[in-house]
Amino acid sequence: MKYRILGRTGLKVSEIGMGTWQLAGQPWGWDPPDERESLRALQRFVDLGGNFIDTAWVYGKTTSYRKLGLHSSEELIGKFLKESKKRNKVYVATKIPPKNRKWPAWKGIPISEVFPDKYIRRYVDSSLRNLKVDYIDLMQFHVWQDSFATEDGWKKTIQKITEQGKVKFWGISINDYQPSNCLRTLDTGFIDTIQLIFNIFHQKPIEKLFPYAKRNNIGLITRVPLDEGGLTGRLSLDSTFEDDMRSVYFQKDRLIEVVERVERLGKLLDGEARTLPELALRFNLSFSEISTVIPGTRKVKYVDVNTSVSDGRRLTRNLINELKKYVWERNFYPDHDPSMKDSGYIEV
Repeated sequence: MKYRILGRTGLKVSEIGMGTWQLAGQPWGWDPPDERESLRALQRFVDLGGNFIDTAWVYGKTTSYRKLGLHSSEELIGKFLKESKKRNKVYVATKIPPKNRKWPAWKGIPISEVFPDKYIRRYVDSSLRNLKVDYIDLMQFHVWQDSFATEDGWKKTIQKITEQGKVKFWGISINDYQPSNCLRTLDTGFIDTIQLIFNIFHQKPIEKLFPYAKRNNIGLITRVPLDEGGLTGRLSLDSTFEDDMRSVYFQKDRLIEVVERVERLGKLLDGEARTLPELALRFNLSFSEISTVIPGTRKVKYVDVNTSVSDGRRLTRNLINELKKYVWERNFYPDHDPSMKDSGYIEV
């Protein structure tokens, strides 16, 4: 495993991290997990040198899973850290959900309705309990609008929490496909990292966010490198997803277009990358501005596949330039708005 510095945090993180959205299932799909396999996947990731685990308070935090006796992702990670005694070898990043349960953050809604001061403190404490830790390495706001930069309440609140030793560093998981919706906030100096979507189809962050991050030593954490499975090469016109959120993400003509575009991408496979997942992950790692990429997984076999890409080899400039032709800017995510409370999230 190779390592990179997470911006001005100074943390030396594995360049392949572990995303845990699926670790404990989701209300938008993802069948309830085999928790034993999830725990084995976490152990395998650490055994292979992985040390950056990204989660969120909402991942798997549902009443339906609670009734089944299942844990949230934070709780599973907490169980793993306690039983494995690996806390000092792993950096854990988590996220505070928006109070109004609107993903992404809506324009015009004040931060008082999204991240009020007491609410921030309450959810930090909740994540600490779930994770069974004394401090959180990186706490991120799970949505954002750059207009929040002018408000002072959240700044004073996170300063106080940091002084108390509960959180080491702060970041933002920015809205889907809005890579510049954070630049004014970064100017405040209160935010150390940005988590963003970046993949072969979505290369827009290269235009403004990457140069800003390089100039100002901001750690970049890239998510959805495989386009929710679109860039794995495993989808076909016959693919079905039942209640999985991908049934919306890849609905109707979308699946046809994804399959067609990925088939064309497959023609680029050669000595630089032998599979589409390898190509997609190496594409991310070929940008020095990125500190770590966090493909989501809950299975040991995919942990093995993902971490194997961390071998120091990068795509050539010629191939990166060729991949510019495959840019496909769109947002397939369902509108999660119809109140997350209706999805069964357990309130703190």
